[in-house]
Amino acid sequence: MGFKDSPIRIKSFAFACEIVHYCDTLKENRDFELASQLLKSGTSIGANTREAQRGVSTKDFKNKFGIALKEADETMYWLEILEATDREVPAGMKNRCEELIRILVSIIKNS
Repeated sequence: MGFKDSPIRIKSFAFACEIVHYCDTLKENRDFELASQLLKSGTSIGANTREAQRGVSTKDFKNKFGIALKEADETMYWLEILEATDREVPAGMKNRCEELIRILVSIIKNS
């Protein structure tokens, strides 16, 4: 399996695309700051995952996946804030974020 076929890469890319579309909706509702924060963290998961797979050492690999994990956790925080302030979070988005967190934890532990 190549880098492009790895489940974390596929799932984090799809999640980032979903985040982009959701943030467009938030901006339409004038939630600019929340949209900005969520957009940065939600798309950073995939960007760091992609960088990790090109890591030059095991330490670099784990570091980039660690950053991706932190970004996923931050994304979950923003989703919880949105939900707690009565914004409609797309169905399953929190579950997909939690799945990314579980996968990233597993990758880091097993590296």
